[in-house]
Amino acid sequence: MAITDWPESERPREKLLKNGAAYLSDAELLAIFLRTGMAGKSAVDLSRELLKRFNGLTGLFAADQNAFCEVPGMGPAKYAQLQAVLEMARRALEEKLKSGDTMSSPGSVRDYLRLSLQGKKHEIFVAIFLDAQNRTITTEELFNGTLTQTSVYPREVVKRALHHNAAAIIFAHNHPSGIAEPSQADEILTQSLKQALALVDVKVLDHFIVGSGAAMSFAERGLI
Repeated sequence: MAITDWPESERPREKLLKNGAAYLSDAELLAIFLRTGMAGKSAVDLSRELLKRFNGLTGLFAADQNAFCEVPGMGPAKYAQLQAVLEMARRALEEKLKSGDTMSSPGSVRDYLRLSLQGKKHEIFVAIFLDAQNRTITTEELFNGTLTQTSVYPREVVKRALHHNAAAIIFAHNHPSGIAEPSQADEILTQSLKQALALVDVKVLDHFIVGSGAAMSFAERGLI
């Protein structure tokens, strides 16, 4: 049955307009994005299949073009639309971080980092450079690959902090395994960076580990 044949109170678009996006399921939100289904399947049916195939929204957002386009009914145009939506959301969160005191909206920091890092196939280490009022100056991807004390160089981080005239930094990296828990190497590295940056009077405010659907904060755990 086509969605247009459903009772109006059950149609995703009408539900969103009446109650807000937060009231919709993942499949219903995705159905609004897809707009149409295919022969024998409504947009909601197709959305459920996509979520099952990619293990939820995180997996779907991280899917590469080939994997996405292998799904019947999907194609390059729809993949491009999805990537554009994700990038607009990421940029909107980045604008929010730059508009005021970053530490006054920790939820925005977490959301931005999750959207930027979760689902990546390899580890990425990033830094958010802040001024004396904790406003975001810029965000940089500093290192790629396996995160160890030898592959993240405190000297290079100090150089970038001085280049941006930063007063503070928030670090983040992802765990491709999906587990947002710090390893011993993560904790040792964080302390090494904190000590190196203290020599140039730059504070390390937090270090986030981004996993599947979660972002763990060192500050919240008392590890900073």
